[in-house]
Amino acid sequence: MSVLIGAVFSTGQAADIYVSPDGADSNSGQRGKPLASLAAAQQKARSYAGEESVTVHVADGIYYLPETLVFTPEDSGTKMYPVTYRAVNEGGAILSGGSELELSWKPYRDGIYQADTPAGLRVDQLFVDGVNQRMARYPNYDPVKKAEPYQGYAADAFSKERAANWANPEGGYIHAMHTKRWGGYHYLITGKDESGEVIYEGGWQNNRKMGMHKDFRMVENIFEELDAEGEWYHNSRSNTLYYKPASGVDLKYAKFEVVRLRHLVEFQGSEMHPVKHITLQGFVVRHAARTFMDSKEPLLRSDWAIYRGGAFFLTGTEDIQILDTEFDQVGGNAIFVNNYNRNVLVKGCHIHDAGASGVCFVGDPNAVRDPLFEYHETNDLMKVSREPGPKTNNYPANSAVEDCLIHGIGRVERQPAGVQISMAKGITVRDVSIYDTARAGINISEGTWGGHLIERCDVFDTVLETHDHGSFNSWGRDRFWHKDRDYSQSVIDEEPNFPFLDAGDTTVIRDSRWRCDHGWDIDLDDGSTNYEIYNNLMLNNGLKLREGFRRYAWNNITVNNGLHPHVWYHASGDQVFSNIFMTPHKPARMAEDFTKGGTQVDRNLYAASEAQVMKVSKVRNWDKNSIYGDPMFVDPAAGDFRVKDGSPALAIGFKNFPMDQFGVKKPSLKAIARTPVIPQIRKSQGEMAGASTAWMGAVLTELTGEEFSAYGVSKADGGLAVSGIGPIGPAKNAGLRNGDLIQAVDGRKTKNVNQFKRAIAGAKGEVVFKVVRNQELIELSINL
Repeated sequence: MSVLIGAVFSTGQAADIYVSPDGADSNSGQRGKPLASLAAAQQKARSYAGEESVTVHVADGIYYLPETLVFTPEDSGTKMYPVTYRAVNEGGAILSGGSELELSWKPYRDGIYQADTPAGLRVDQLFVDGVNQRMARYPNYDPVKKAEPYQGYAADAFSKERAANWANPEGGYIHAMHTKRWGGYHYLITGKDESGEVIYEGGWQNNRKMGMHKDFRMVENIFEELDAEGEWYHNSRSNTLYYKPASGVDLKYAKFEVVRLRHLVEFQGSEMHPVKHITLQGFVVRHAARTFMDSKEPLLRSDWAIYRGGAFFLTGTEDIQILDTEFDQVGGNAIFVNNYNRNVLVKGCHIHDAGASGVCFVGDPNAVRDPLFEYHETNDLMKVSREPGPKTNNYPANSAVEDCLIHGIGRVERQPAGVQISMAKGITVRDVSIYDTARAGINISEGTWGGHLIERCDVFDTVLETHDHGSFNSWGRDRFWHKDRDYSQSVIDEEPNFPFLDAGDTTVIRDSRWRCDHGWDIDLDDGSTNYEIYNNLMLNNGLKLREGFRRYAWNNITVNNGLHPHVWYHASGDQVFSNIFMTPHKPARMAEDFTKGGTQVDRNLYAASEAQVMKVSKVRNWDKNSIYGDPMFVDPAAGDFRVKDGSPALAIGFKNFPMDQFGVKKPSLKAIARTPVIPQIRKSQGEMAGASTAWMGAVLTELTGEEFSAYGVSKADGGLAVSGIGPIGPAKNAGLRNGDLIQAVDGRKTKNVNQFKRAIAGAKGEVVFKVVRNQELIELSINL
């Protein structure tokens, strides 16, 4: 028989608390007498937490949170008695970090209206009828330009001439892509100097600080640029909001909301005192502030800088679940799992149109042995620790993102991922659809500490605005990695286990579909180590493996493409076999035998001619037992790339895998999820090698295809790759090395062989060569 305890319905083993926008915090929280706020429900729940199962039933409506809702260890449930906060109807209870404005509009000019706002109001984002509007910007936003930076850019975005039309640009923002398009930069405009030039501060959002791109720039929050429907500007000095209504907006009836909070929900615990066994289920999360100006923390030896925070922010937790929740147009990261966390489950969620990343798992750099932060920082490899694994437990582990739909990632920041994993262990990403992202769909930073599982995912329309990444992207610049590869190689030759001190557990990528039109489908970049990659369908740009150890790739299909091996170590132990490739390999800086130490590229099927394939493979001693022919796909036009009985692929050990299990499974999400465009099969062609010339005992070759990535240069800059230098000879004596890239001679560009020949013709005496070595520009003085 049930009894009332503390005015909340309880059976002695379960307590039920009710919340409704029509309630009052002076109520009991009993059915029929609901509380009005989650904060009041939290206080009630604490009296039962850990002793009874607690369910907080949250009725439909909007809950404007006056402050961040913080869960601490005293809110914890137990495995037997968990605590659950659940929307009565999925999607009906809305948690808002903003507030509604009551506005009285009057015409201003040119279709723009104005309204008075409360004193002291700061407006970072403006929502009209639930849709995020755009700060006044130049150039204007063009949704058709989906794969262009900022959907509209201009080299003169903040030029002196443009700024001459701005009375006071203070408070405006500059957004600019990195000069190499490895993410972006953001700046706060602080005014104009005496000469009329715009002055600003910022630019810390990218860890490889190489400056802005000269063309890909945009400014916003400039009053004089308010000229397009859906744009707004708030003058905080005069407390005036200006808005040019978007089509269909009736100002008399429209609902206007602004953002106040960065974090709507936080879990604040520690390893010693974690927050445990709490579930949040069925909510809609809106109105979290943008955080791009605070994305300052560098991740290990990468181009990433990150803000540790999100609409939901978890620190020091165990067995927390975020289920069936929609994150709608939040300004920064949607979910951030920070430092010590175990058994976090994000499942059935819809994350879309986020300013930064979808779900981030990021650990503590102090848990890493011998951490470095900037790409060019180097360790003395003879002095770094040989202790394997992390120093502490202060990192996320054994957690998962499952059955989620994630799209529209990086609406503000250009350093995002649908799922970002850094300094973490054992993270699973399963049955997830990810698309429409400014950068990668899934990104794994470093090898610290591996053990991740990526399976049955559908990832496409990625790398829309950045460059040199993939739908899956990783790097592994761990203790063993040095930008001087020869140095790393010499140490690893003596200590073969060295690369696995951080990447100790194998990461698996399987049973997934990938398509990237602006990079690689799967891109394992610098040092990515200890991976198994199998049963993947790659629809466009194939598989890249660069500079790592023990990457096993088998039973994959690369449609209209193949393998991109870049700058491998010797005796890497990489094995690539039983795959269906449709083009010859596309190597970079690998013109020699790569079969020692268990390395194997063989027993693959090529839908290309043997002559084309072996022209590339023979010099590397690969593909001696590979075969050639039509794979005999079942129905490629419909996306079914299983092979028919009698396919030659079966002879090299290929086995069919399901073609109908990619991506989100939850019916309500699957019904709205997009799927990738399936390409037409095209007749494969071997990629033409760049022109080359012999000079001073070396071979100089023009870059083609994706070789530019291997040198970290743009196609516009180009250069001539140096190879064929022996232990003695004039090129060696002059200071050149194999793997150098010559970009200029005495100030004259050498993008191709003809330019080099013209630059070198008649040159005598001391000549200055500009050379890219280990992705760093140096100068060599060579006597001719």
